[in-house]
Amino acid sequence: MTPTSSGSSAVAATESFLTAYDEVLAVKWPAGTTHSEALTPYGTTRVNSYGPEDAPPLMLLAGGGSTSTVWYAQAAHLGRSHRVHAVDLMGDPGRSVVGERPIRTVPDLTAWLDAVLDALNIASPALCGHSYGAWIALHYALHAPDRVRKLILVDPTRCFAGYRPGYLLHALPMLLRPNARRTRAFMSWETSGASLDPVWLHLRDAAAGFPSVRPVTGPRPAPEALAALNVPTLLLLAENSRAHDIAAVAAAAARLLPHARTATIPGATHHTLPLHAPDAAELNRGMEEFLSAGC
Repeated sequence: MTPTSSGSSAVAATESFLTAYDEVLAVKWPAGTTHSEALTPYGTTRVNSYGPEDAPPLMLLAGGGSTSTVWYAQAAHLGRSHRVHAVDLMGDPGRSVVGERPIRTVPDLTAWLDAVLDALNIASPALCGHSYGAWIALHYALHAPDRVRKLILVDPTRCFAGYRPGYLLHALPMLLRPNARRTRAFMSWETSGASLDPVWLHLRDAAAGFPSVRPVTGPRPAPEALAALNVPTLLLLAENSRAHDIAAVAAAAARLLPHARTATIPGATHHTLPLHAPDAAELNRGMEEFLSAGC
């Protein structure tokens, strides 16, 4: 049977994406990076890892569409003292493969992450997420606080405040009909034209044509649940984030998470994190100080 033109285009887009994904790993990630596939009831999860195998584990969850490869600067820096595990979100662009059981709810997400930790034989890692990944990380810490040693939320969205309307308006063309041009235009607007790494940008372009499923979303965590959270938590906010009002995020976090610390990364925007070189250095410093502190 001869494949249809649409089928051929989909195959070509997938192959282009996977080639770009592997290029980021080869060019940007440190030598010695390994990868594994964690088998879960929801499918096979790709995990890229770096650092001493006997070091404390640090798990990283990227924002939507970014893939685990976006954490290369953190892997290189924090992998000196931690075993860094960067995870491709299930259903998002990446090398994770969705199984027959779909992830449709927050309990599905937390059960999936339970299964990933079990497959990697990790008892209680430090858990860090950016943007949508931070939303997942916070929900997981609320679900299983005994399995999270420390929690880092990098410019977290829909955790303590909503999106700015202007951010959603600029994102709408990219969300409705994703392609490389619209993705680039949106990234350029949000970062004020910051010079992002071209190798990773090529992957981000290719992600626009990669099959994905609608992410699980939902309300912000309940105030009473946040008040009871006793996991040491650090919020790192982007000073110039266009995703949300960081003053509102910081105020809500201070009110709802009385034991959390909040810091601001000067000059950063929501999408310069975590990879833009000047911002990544400050992000790495903040993460390292928090992870090494005896709290």
